[in-house]
Amino acid sequence: MNPNDIAPHHRSRLAMIYIRQSSAHQVLHHRESQFRQRSFQQRAADLGWPREQITVIDEDLGQSATKRPQNRTGFQDMVAQAALGHVGIILALELSRLSRSNRDWYHLLDICAVTGTLLSDEEGLYDPRLRSIVALKVAKPGR
Repeated sequence: MNPNDIAPHHRSRLAMIYIRQSSAHQVLHHRESQFRQRSFQQRAADLGWPREQITVIDEDLGQSATKRPQNRTGFQDMVAQAALGHVGIILALELSRLSRSNRDWYHLLDICAVTGTLLSDEEGLYDPRLRSIVALKVAKPGR
């Protein structure tokens, strides 16, 4: 998807940047990853989102994505906001970082497709209605 394909109705909603590292050790010792993830605030601005509509979700730092979403309050809030149609785009360093559970991942993908919420990572911009492209993007061996 091309940034020129982003519609005004996307930009009228929130841009949510999801930041997560799997363990407290990573949070303390791998600060570059957190810095790279936080840089998505600038990516959202570059894609046309006003600063006041850019939200960083970092409550799940130190939480493994293999945990159920009810244990990851940031993820849970992001899914709820997307389901309510409040989110125009979700950005993450890697889309696979959103969840390691296929069930949780496809639940989020379904919500994004229905509400027209776009997805973005450091490699591109995706429309979740083109499900096969996004599914291939997050497919990992052994998932």
